[in-house]
Amino acid sequence: MKLLVCIVNDVYRDHLERRLQNEGFRITELASSGGFLKKGNTTFLIGCSNRDVEHLNHTMQEACLQLEKKKKMARNAQYRYTSFQLNTSQGGEWLSRYNQPGKA
Repeated sequence: MKLLVCIVNDVYRDHLERRLQNEGFRITELASSGGFLKKGNTTFLIGCSNRDVEHLNHTMQEACLQLEKKKKMARNAQYRYTSFQLNTSQGGEWLSRYNQPGKA
């Protein structure tokens, strides 16, 4: 299993969310504010199987391109989204490492 943390430019947020849900991906949207990649971004948490990671990445790229074409926006891949991929099989290790009694 993989967990993708995706910081999405708000221009793409609604379209990307609908497209991913239509493809069967389950998304959690985090409401936040802060300075990471400046304002105007939304964070998605997306869990998927290892075999679906490539399909997820392709779908996200295609959805952004589709919106740019529809709205006649200039293509700017740098500001679409940034994603981080975490291997969830390490989750048990994270919990045991940071939740041990008496450890700072």
